[in-house]
Amino acid sequence: MTEFLFDGPEDAPVTILLAHGAGAPMDSGSMNAAAAALAATGLRIARFEFGYMASRRTPAGSRPPPKAELVMPEYEAAIAALGARTPLVIGGKSMGGRVASMIADKMFAEGRIAGLLCLGYPFHPPGKPEQLRTRHLVGLKTPALIVQGTRDQFGTREEVETYELSPAIRILWLEDGDHDLKPRKKLSGFSADDHMKTMAQTVADWSKTLAGA
Repeated sequence: MTEFLFDGPEDAPVTILLAHGAGAPMDSGSMNAAAAALAATGLRIARFEFGYMASRRTPAGSRPPPKAELVMPEYEAAIAALGARTPLVIGGKSMGGRVASMIADKMFAEGRIAGLLCLGYPFHPPGKPEQLRTRHLVGLKTPALIVQGTRDQFGTREEVETYELSPAIRILWLEDGDHDLKPRKKLSGFSADDHMKTMAQTVADWSKTLAGA
């Protein structure tokens, strides 16, 4: 049974379903900050955990992250369990967004989702730029927004701008942001809060156009 964390008004015009990254839970600091910022724009946010992460909350002990392909059915089950009554955007942080991107076109074709949101997409493992995770993104048909820090070790701006990506994908670059979208204020002039607000307002404007709101 999927358990959710909710933020934002129940009567929001758009619902966003977010999954966590590989190593931190749905209520990590970065996930809490993103959910709060998005909810403040009037969006309804639902968060959930894959089974391996939920198991870490029990005495049974820690389980390592499985391959992304293995949790795709769990994401589809979360969509069904959520039963959103408004247009739904799926996505997540890092691995959560990657898994969502792998099921997005199927869900979009079935009319179950309106879009895809990735917060810090893991284009490649850190230090291994040759191991790209972009093959399925070349022909993606689902309207997508990727929010990426320019110095993200999983894909910097200089690297990503050389990739072949679907025209359905829009990228919001956050100056000097890391994998959590956090900048170094002394170097960039931006705070983490600045970037969260920019991210949230951009997502709100984009997602509401998908819903015709």
